Amino acid sequence: MKVEQINHLVLTVKDIDETCNFYRDVLGMEVEEFTARKKALKFGNQGLSLRQKGRSFDLEADKPTPGSLDIGFTVAESIEQIKAELESRNIAIEGLVERRNAAGKTTSIYFRDPDRNLIEVSNHIAH
Repeated sequence: MKVEQINHLVLTVKDIDETCNFYRDVLGMEVEEFTARKKALKFGNQGLSLRQKGRSFDLEADKPTPGSLDIGFTVAESIEQIKAELESRNIAIEGLVERRNAAGKTTSIYFRDPDRNLIEVSNHIAH
C-alpha cells in the first residue's frame, strides 16, 4: 500500500455550527452539509469532516476530544494581511514566527479556533 494524499481529517468539536461559522468566516472554507448533524469544511480538494462531541459513531478515534488538534494551513495573503484580519475580528494571536524549511523562508501566525485547537497559517516569503 502507498498513500497518495490525505482524503480528510475528522475534527471533534463542541458545536458544529460555531465551528462552521469560524472556519468559513475566518479561513474562507466552504461548509458542506450532508445532513443537519453531518457537515464538513472544504478548501481546494481537501476537507475536514466534523463530529460533534458526544454524538459518537461506530468508527472513530479512541478518545475524540475537542481542542486536541494542531494544524497548519498555507495561504497566499501576506502575514500582515492575516494579522490585521485576525485583530479586526478580536481573535487573539498566540505567536508570529519566521523560519526556514524545505520550501524556503516561511512566516507563520498562530491562533485558536472556538474549541482551542491551535491553528497555524503561513505563507512563503519571496526570495
